[in-house]
Amino acid sequence: MDSSDEPDMTGVMVIEPMGNAGPFLVEAAARSGIRLYAATDARVHAGYEPWLTRGLAGVCLTELADTARALDDMEAFCRARRIAGVAVSWELLTPLAALLAARLGLPGNDPLRAKAARNKIAMARAFREAGVPAPAGAVVTGTEQAHRVAVSGRLGWPLVVKPAEQGGSWGVSVVDGPDGLDAAVAAAGLVTRAEPHGLALDPRVLLQSYVPGEEFSADTVVHEGVPYPLPVVRKDTTAGRYRVETGHSCPAGLDARTVRTIQETAARAALAVGVRNGIAHTEVKILPGGGPVVIETGARLPGDNICEIVEAATGVSEAAAYLQAVTGQVPDTAPTRDAAAAVRFVLPDRAGVLEHVVVPDLPGTHSRLHIRPGQRVPEPADSSGRVGHVVARAASVEEAGRLADRVIAGTRVKVG
Repeated sequence: MDSSDEPDMTGVMVIEPMGNAGPFLVEAAARSGIRLYAATDARVHAGYEPWLTRGLAGVCLTELADTARALDDMEAFCRARRIAGVAVSWELLTPLAALLAARLGLPGNDPLRAKAARNKIAMARAFREAGVPAPAGAVVTGTEQAHRVAVSGRLGWPLVVKPAEQGGSWGVSVVDGPDGLDAAVAAAGLVTRAEPHGLALDPRVLLQSYVPGEEFSADTVVHEGVPYPLPVVRKDTTAGRYRVETGHSCPAGLDARTVRTIQETAARAALAVGVRNGIAHTEVKILPGGGPVVIETGARLPGDNICEIVEAATGVSEAAAYLQAVTGQVPDTAPTRDAAAAVRFVLPDRAGVLEHVVVPDLPGTHSRLHIRPGQRVPEPADSSGRVGHVVARAASVEEAGRLADRVIAGTRVKVG
């Protein structure tokens, strides 16, 4: 399943490019003259959208849930095509990418530490060992253990309950007292395999102290162990039990000193989980009157269209910088633009079947639906419940935010 190879073009294997980062990788590869290949299974590949199929030079069909088989299949595929780099879109597959790069002798992340970028329990341990500021936590396997930890008082209230391995706010909840703890632990341990590849997940649950303060993300490209910071992005979330992202804004609207502090802390977090040639997406909160605390990091490009708003605001392509890092090049992270952009998500009030949705079309904005009328809308408890998104571009972040918020305010969603 290959197009004709061009010997002067660099080839990069992307382990499962389907997802929010996929379009940005395809676009960056086309602009950079890179051939992209995918590793996936036959069932998932059959569901690829046309834009993704057109953007690939070839596909390695394997079983990503079977590490040994996948590594053998991908190694043979890559060696036959002189692949020069290994990339990944999903954090659950980042350890597999590190192992493949090591087998091929290509730039990659530390395979001995790579699990810490996927598993939040291993991540917390890596942060402690590296002195990265992070919430206090405890690991439990059920509600009885969770109540014992809560009664001890060492983590306080509210309490954040999250799965050891998941992303997109899935299974994460914030509880204010013992009455909500059983349901939160059950929700965190509900999913034992991640679709669409059936990846086995660590069933344990992580309890963490709640960190107050504003939320931000900071991505870091790493080349040969040297971090190159990317712009800091402000994050907005819902309140209450579920903290679902409602939008992001770039720039973050912070002073230069705070931006540098966040970037330096994010870089330490990336290095702590073994990122050596690649990218890390790090989420932080700023304590009131204090410094940044790292909530978590993943060795992948960001989701939520953050790549789009960062490039719109600064001219920096995170996907292009990532491809440079995994092919052994110094990443280009210098801003070339001084503008602003914001993304806001269309969220339903409840679960049900989407009957009708209208998103206003205002100058300076564009929108896209993730769920179409007639399809079922999940409960808005995580990122899977989003109906769509709106991106606004403007000269200032305040203006971009107001423009995006106007579109959201005028959006009409009916769920039956």
